[in-house]
Amino acid sequence: TFCRWKNTAINIIDTPGHVDFTIEVERALRVLDGAVLLMCGVGGVQSQTLTVDRQMRRYGVPRICFINKLDRDGANPVRALKQLRDRLAVNAAFITINIGISQDLEGVVDLIKQKAVYFDGPSGEKIRYENIPSFMESDVEAARKELLARLADNDAGMEEHFLSETMPTEQEFETAIRKLTIENKFVPVLVGSAYKNKGVQLLLDCVEKYLPNPGERNNSAYTLKKVPQEDGTKLDVKDQPVTLANDDEKPLVALVFKMEETAATGFSNYVRVYQGKLRKEQLVNVRTGKTFTPGKLVRMHANNTEQVDEVSAGDICAIIGDFGASSGDSIMRAAGHTGPLISCEDMYVPPRVISASIKPANDRDLSRMQERLNHFMREDPTFNSYRNNETG
Repeated sequence: TFCRWKNTAINIIDTPGHVDFTIEVERALRVLDGAVLLMCGVGGVQSQTLTVDRQMRRYGVPRICFINKLDRDGANPVRALKQLRDRLAVNAAFITINIGISQDLEGVVDLIKQKAVYFDGPSGEKIRYENIPSFMESDVEAARKELLARLADNDAGMEEHFLSETMPTEQEFETAIRKLTIENKFVPVLVGSAYKNKGVQLLLDCVEKYLPNPGERNNSAYTLKKVPQEDGTKLDVKDQPVTLANDDEKPLVALVFKMEETAATGFSNYVRVYQGKLRKEQLVNVRTGKTFTPGKLVRMHANNTEQVDEVSAGDICAIIGDFGASSGDSIMRAAGHTGPLISCEDMYVPPRVISASIKPANDRDLSRMQERLNHFMREDPTFNSYRNNETG
């Protein structure tokens, strides 16, 4: 979905962490510039957390961690943070700590601003800042010192404060956290309860402050060259690496990272624009060489769509209509293009571990079954089908 938080436009892709949705997480991390790693305050690091961590590292995605469900019995954010450090081997520290726990969860303390934050109203939508409760002053001081020590491991300015036993200013803290987060050298950890809407607003503030914008990420692709084959045809192969610029004036390069067919929107091709502007003009599918003109460009808002005329570099949109693409295809502008075609880097597709044999009840259903299987293969890169010539 596309939304705005304060002065920032944010494209959100919410993916379940369950193993059945591994490819959905893979696709999302392939095209996103930053991520929020959700952890359960009761369960801590779980088996699938390790998988998602590997996926984040594969694409070098900077992250923020949010320890959720602190309103539940048995929640322990300190234990969850220890597991995060021990099992995932990340340099992480709290930047908010909870006021109360389980049924007594009242709010959080912002360690950077040194303020207690309470979430009033039926849905916690009204934010109220107060002084830190006296019974938490020692915990806050200890947490701030630990935060400084973790930042000092990789930042010279923070190291100077640590050695001189002085505390950085709010601006110095935020600058160091942003820098190290983008460099994947630090993971800021927030706490709260999404169900009670406690701490979520601060999480969105941190997404805006600490995660990179599209212009701060290095996105690379490859030029393609044609190599003659023995049968006389020519095959496109990757040649030289190129760096994509988050610039609307550059030639268009976009990636189709997901395809979906629903009753509400029809056939949707989800596209991340890396360079240039995507408009309703003649485009070319780099893999197939076929040209097409998008019938409709939309921004997604959950199940709703907003039609747009153009999409800028760094944005995510959907092209409505089937133009013969598959997940992972690159798109460029067809008219006026000079130079070699450019293909975005492929996403990692985990090996298939389950197979099954199916047979249509009669010959009339064979063509329809093949059509749907081919459709599934275009949508899901983890799915593959073939016909066994020996068994028919």
